Amino acid sequence: MEVAPKTNKKKILYIITKSNFGGAQRYVYDLAVNLSKSKFGAVVAFGGSGKLREKLETAGVRTVQIKHLDRDVSLLNDFLVFVNIFQLIRKERSDILHLNSPKAGGLGVIAGRLYNFWNFILSPFQPATSHQPPATIIFTAHGWAFNEERPWVVKITIKIMAWLTLAFAHKTIAVSKKMSEDAPTFFIPKNKLEIIYNGTSSGTLMARVEALEALGEKLSVNKKIPTVRIGTIAELHKNKGLKYAILAMSELVKEIPGLSYTIIGEGEERKNLEKLILHHKLSKVVRLAGFVDNAQRYLQAFDIFLLPSVTEALGISILEAGSAGMPVIATSVGGMPEIIDDMKTGILVRPRQPKEIASAIKFLINNPNRAEEFGKNLSKKVSENFSLETMLEKTYALYK
Repeated sequence: MEVAPKTNKKKILYIITKSNFGGAQRYVYDLAVNLSKSKFGAVVAFGGSGKLREKLETAGVRTVQIKHLDRDVSLLNDFLVFVNIFQLIRKERSDILHLNSPKAGGLGVIAGRLYNFWNFILSPFQPATSHQPPATIIFTAHGWAFNEERPWVVKITIKIMAWLTLAFAHKTIAVSKKMSEDAPTFFIPKNKLEIIYNGTSSGTLMARVEALEALGEKLSVNKKIPTVRIGTIAELHKNKGLKYAILAMSELVKEIPGLSYTIIGEGEERKNLEKLILHHKLSKVVRLAGFVDNAQRYLQAFDIFLLPSVTEALGISILEAGSAGMPVIATSVGGMPEIIDDMKTGILVRPRQPKEIASAIKFLINNPNRAEEFGKNLSKKVSENFSLETMLEKTYALYK
């Protein structure tokens, strides 16, 4: 097996399970692309060949596809993935192994520890010039899978695996206080867990008309029925609770004839959501826009931003909407209350409650001054507490 040559730069090997471009993938992209090229070299490995790969390669970051790596559990495939990860770690000889997502984290920490042990055993038989110091293993928890809707036996199994991941990693990053509180840390020193919030930067926004046209829509010219546009940027996954938002629209459309709801994102739940839209005769109201690159730029197309997740670590799309000064409605799950102060920087609703979503939307429509106030307050909070620069600085400090 060909081994990568050693350089004076610190080598970072990022591994993540999926190669789509959701929140965790955006996190890895931001870290890899913004690394100092004079001090670090980055390689990003993942399963599949999705948008993450394309964006990283465009940015000049080397990528590696790990065969058989996906979210589903399979003993044979998972063993093959473990072997592939171990071989990749040996080949890259990285100083830092930064793991993301449960599958990549669980298999990666074991492979990383085995690699370090392997080097320790072989070190007496190798020349001093070829010694490889132990790789530092960092795991970022973007969400605890045991908080998802699963059978209790599966939840217990996942919790045990999560504990093993934290135990074997040298350092675990929790992206919110709630993530840290929920972490299975029994018998694990508290100093192994560090809270580093996800961050965002204030990107360039399209003007409203331009954003609408880019999304294939036009401004309403009917003054008698003004359009109220609600938007969501999220992966089409059960965890995002999008069906509850659609059910809320079925209630609202009876009272607000100019209602429009656009979901930007792609994922495995598309067919189920399409069926739900057809069942409630919402084809002219709810639109699945698919994946849109740099979706943050289109936020001005909407009057209200909605994220109805049933589980969420810390929604990056909420930070982006907040940075754009939008009034936001979100569910009170995970780290969301750490961003949204209810009725101060936005509105929090309980998960799986379409009627509460509908009531929150009506409140913002009927109270435009409060909606504007929420947007301004949230923009200030995001800029002060959730900047991309702070996230990068605190994370890179762990690499030194």
